[in-house]
Amino acid sequence: MSDVTTHLMLPYILAAQAQKHVTHNEALRILDGLVQLSVLDRDLTAPPGSPTDGDRYIVASGATGDWAGWDLNVALWTDGAWLRLPPRNGWRAWVEDEGLLLVYDGASWIGTTPAALQNMALLGVGTTADASNPFSAKLNAALWTAKTVAEGGTGDLFYTMNKEAAADDLGLTLQTGFVTKALVGLFGSDRFRLAVSADGSTFFDGLCVDNATGVVDQPRLPRFKAYTNYDNYVGVGAWTKIGLNNTDYNDQGAFDAANNHFVAPVDGTYLFGATLLYKVNSSTTARMRGRLVLNGTTEIRGSFGEISATHVSLATTIWLQTMVPLTAGDTVELQGYFRVADGYFAADHTSFWGCKIG
Repeated sequence: MSDVTTHLMLPYILAAQAQKHVTHNEALRILDGLVQLSVLDRDLTAPPGSPTDGDRYIVASGATGDWAGWDLNVALWTDGAWLRLPPRNGWRAWVEDEGLLLVYDGASWIGTTPAALQNMALLGVGTTADASNPFSAKLNAALWTAKTVAEGGTGDLFYTMNKEAAADDLGLTLQTGFVTKALVGLFGSDRFRLAVSADGSTFFDGLCVDNATGVVDQPRLPRFKAYTNYDNYVGVGAWTKIGLNNTDYNDQGAFDAANNHFVAPVDGTYLFGATLLYKVNSSTTARMRGRLVLNGTTEIRGSFGEISATHVSLATTIWLQTMVPLTAGDTVELQGYFRVADGYFAADHTSFWGCKIG
C-alpha cells in the first residue's frame, strides 16, 4: 500500500504513527499550494531573491540552483524553503503576470485563453461551430481595421482568401433566411463572377470579369439585334410597323419576333438604333421616313428621321438612334413611312437593335 495519494501525492497518516500532526500539516501545505493554482511567473529558471511565503512559480526549462531539475514543475515557497510539486496531466494554472490560463498536457503547459489560441478545430462566437462551419459567429456587427503607423503597423489592411486550384470555388455566399441569393467570387475558374438567384438553386451571372484581360461582361444585360429577311412593303401616307422576324442575338428573349417589337424586361434606361434601307417600287421620288414608337402609339423623341430626294434603290438608308427610359413591360417598335410614292424597306439590311445601359 502506498503512503501517498495517487494524484496530489499527499502523505497518508499511517497506523500507530507518532506525531501525526506533522504528516497532516504536510498534506495541508501541499493542498494549500495546489488548490486554485495561481503562479506569479512561468519564465524564471532560477529562484527569485526574496520570495514571500506562499509564492508559486512554474519553473522554466533549463532551471538552475535550488530549482535544478524542476523544469515545468510548480515551485512553492513555504516555511523558508522551496517545495517541488510535479504537475499531472490536466492541471490548470493561472499566470498572474500574463493574465493567462494554462493547462498541463503531460509534456508542457499550453495556453487556453484568447491570447494563445492556435490550431483550434472549432470556434464559435455567439453560436456553436460544427464540422461544416468550423468558425461560426452570430452577431450584428463586425469590424476589421488596419493597425496604424503610430501603433507600429503600416496603416494597410488586406483580407486574403485563397483556393487550391483554378477549378475550385472561392467566394462569398449571401443569404436571406439561409437561402442563397447571391454569390461573389471565383467559381470553377479564376474569372471574377457575381451571380444571383431567387430560389438558391438557379443562378444567373450578372457580372463576369476575365482575369486575363480585365474585360467585363454582363451576360444577362437585355440586348438584341433584329432584322427582316423579306422586303417590307409600305404604302403612301401611313406609318407602318416593320416586320422584323429574325434576330442575330436576343438576350433574355426581350425582342418578341412574333409581334415585331422589343419588350422591356426591367425598368431602366435603354439605347436603341435602327437602319431602314430603301428599295424602289414604282418611283424613286418616294420620301422615306422612320421612327421608333413607344407602346405602339407614342413617337420616341429623337428617333425620327427622313430623307427627301431622288433615292437610289438599295443604297439610300436612314439611321436612327436614341435613348429612352422604360418601365418593365413597355414596348418599342420600328415604323416606316413613305410620302409621294410607295416603296419597300429592304430585306436583311433593315434592322433594329437595343440594349439596357442604366
